[in-house]
Amino acid sequence: SAARTALRTAAGQGVAAVHDLGGPHLGPIEDLTRVREVAADLGVGVTTYWGELATEPTIEWARRAGIAGLAGDLCVDGAIGSHTASLREPYADAVGCGARYVSEQQITDHVIACTRAGLQAGFHCIGDDAVEACVTGMRRAAAVLGIPAVRAARHRLEHLEMVSAADIAPLAELGVVASMQLAFDAAWGRPGELYEQRLGRSRAMGMNRFGSLERVGVRLAFGTDAPVTPLAGWATVRSAVRHWQPGEGLSVRSAFDAATRGANWAAFADNAGTIQAGALASLAIWDIDNTELDGPAPLPRLDGDELPTCVATISAGRLIYRSESF
Repeated sequence: SAARTALRTAAGQGVAAVHDLGGPHLGPIEDLTRVREVAADLGVGVTTYWGELATEPTIEWARRAGIAGLAGDLCVDGAIGSHTASLREPYADAVGCGARYVSEQQITDHVIACTRAGLQAGFHCIGDDAVEACVTGMRRAAAVLGIPAVRAARHRLEHLEMVSAADIAPLAELGVVASMQLAFDAAWGRPGELYEQRLGRSRAMGMNRFGSLERVGVRLAFGTDAPVTPLAGWATVRSAVRHWQPGEGLSVRSAFDAATRGANWAAFADNAGTIQAGALASLAIWDIDNTELDGPAPLPRLDGDELPTCVATISAGRLIYRSESF
């Protein structure tokens, strides 16, 4: 019932496919099957990930179950709000630097094992120490496997909120997907909000560096981390455009691309995210009042409070949502 409610909500927001991140600390493995069964019934596309380190049993199970990767909520650290994100320097409002749950060697071994098994590897990483550990582990894995093999695997980092300038270029070089949540910055990024309370002003100014990552060529995939922040369509794009830090916001087209083609690319759905002959017929139809010509098609301006209203969603050629007015 919960899966059905969530997936119907997603379809009503113009979302034709979701990425479901499970893990042993979140619920039983059977939940992944339940979500996929409901998704198949409703017609919503779903890609599933399991957050557990690679072993022979987990790799074998992932292959049998059709899991895209041992990734997602595989936690290298915790969260800023609970003082458990792993930082290089202590918190501004608490003693200590947070918690690290996975070592650099474990990250290296995990990436190597997943790459060899044809699975995506990925980690939850928020603090700068956790991000640095992931980058170090992936670089060590590339030294063993070669950069082309690591790039081809499209390994993912979830959240990636506190990335240093030194760690951005290696992410682009290794083809790592930055799976990020725009609503985090909108909710907690501005002066006086959570990031500044926990980290102090200077470190808070370096959070969620969407623009910096894009300029270096890191592949961006935007989502919502529901239920931490609500399922959303255009609200996600608007949050990227309205990033409060100068130079870190994106254009409407770039943010839209990351929420569509980028998110599909992160799940190896290379034939999705564009409207053209031969592409997967997953579309959303929007009622838009305020548009500007930006490239080959008009996009909403997003400079006001009004957002486009979804009137219909099609997933792989199947109508999965239609508003009463459509």
